[in-house]
Amino acid sequence: MNELLVSFIQYLSSLPWLELIAMLLALAYVILAAQGSLWCWPAAFISTALYTVIFYDVLLLMESALNAYYLVMAVYGYWAWQKNSVGNNKEQAQPLAIVSWRASWHIKACLLLTVISLLLGYVMATYTPANFPYLDTFTTVFAVFATYLVTQKVLENWLYWLVIDFASIYLYLEKDLMPTVVLFAIYVLIAAYGYLKWQALYKSNQININQTVSG
Repeated sequence: MNELLVSFIQYLSSLPWLELIAMLLALAYVILAAQGSLWCWPAAFISTALYTVIFYDVLLLMESALNAYYLVMAVYGYWAWQKNSVGNNKEQAQPLAIVSWRASWHIKACLLLTVISLLLGYVMATYTPANFPYLDTFTTVFAVFATYLVTQKVLENWLYWLVIDFASIYLYLEKDLMPTVVLFAIYVLIAAYGYLKWQALYKSNQININQTVSG
């Protein structure tokens, strides 16, 4: 056990510092997002800036483009989460509430995103030197949509992330990005926690709304 711990510490000390920083900040983002903290977005901004460079360097071009998109969404997410949902009346204003979208809506969205992924995957496979073009494109397209769901505090965003994270683990294993593999394995656990946490908050909010209406 001690030898295993020493080996792991030695491994961490040999990691590229840029990837290690990006990994830690990305982890902070997901943990803070699961808690509903506004500070998740500054962590996301810095982390995605670093990952944009890292993925471009290993020719995961769609992943690099995705992280450039994350930069913009980090700014938008910060604005959306601090925006008041009741308007300009500060006395009545409340933070953005967690919402849930119908399953039928998500099914239609997934079908559309799958078609887009196949088309973009074909373009990447045919016209670029990208590795794993279809899988890379799949995770990118669905992550673009899932990130938007996070900015809107849609409960089901965590279910999308569970699928994306599992697919990404395979992708990063193949590219030998071990710190990022570890990060995404942790993401899987946090996504499960985030869903349960947000689901409890959503149900609690719905009960409060029903009590207010009935009262």
